[in-house]
Amino acid sequence: MATVGYESKDGSQSDLSKSPVFTNETVQNIKEHESTGIPLQTPWTFWLDKAISGTTTEEYKANLKKIYTVNTVQSFWAVFNNIPNPAEIQIRYSYHMMRDDRYPLWEEPVNQKGGTWRLKCHKSDTAKVWKEVVLAAIGEQFSESLAEGDEVCGVTVSIRDRDDLVQIWNENANLAAKATVLQKIHRLLPDVDFPGEFYKPHQSHHAYGRR
Repeated sequence: MATVGYESKDGSQSDLSKSPVFTNETVQNIKEHESTGIPLQTPWTFWLDKAISGTTTEEYKANLKKIYTVNTVQSFWAVFNNIPNPAEIQIRYSYHMMRDDRYPLWEEPVNQKGGTWRLKCHKSDTAKVWKEVVLAAIGEQFSESLAEGDEVCGVTVSIRDRDDLVQIWNENANLAAKATVLQKIHRLLPDVDFPGEFYKPHQSHHAYGRR
């Protein structure tokens, strides 16, 4: 069964591996959609993690929790609608939705030459922004906003103390300057005011290679 976990209200860490998200009925429903639904261009995998400073890349990878890999439009909705929305998860947790079954790790060989467009969100807007971004990703709507030879390979929402953070991952940081991904986001969400937005290559992070 796919699992997820949360920090309890007293601040203690719950056991992520023992906190079920989906009922058996929901899991069966997802499996049925996987075999009969409209195929996505590629699979996408939902992940959950909690940011813990000072961990190594290997420790971070070991602590990642895979929620589910979806292959159809219907199974995407079956998963998306049965996990808590970003407003309901605790501070320092992140959802990731990554192309195929790649890990949401800067240092992974398939990711390490890329980077992310990073948008700060007011908490009142986070759930709406996250929904639009994941729909754009699975619908391959970003392809028209990328330089030739580049690809969006993941999206992330991270819950923080003040403004939350939404990220769109691409594969080639050298091509980011030619992209219009941020303009695409503003067209999708014309009424949202983002307190900050910029692009950051993975290898420019001070924590690259460690956490």
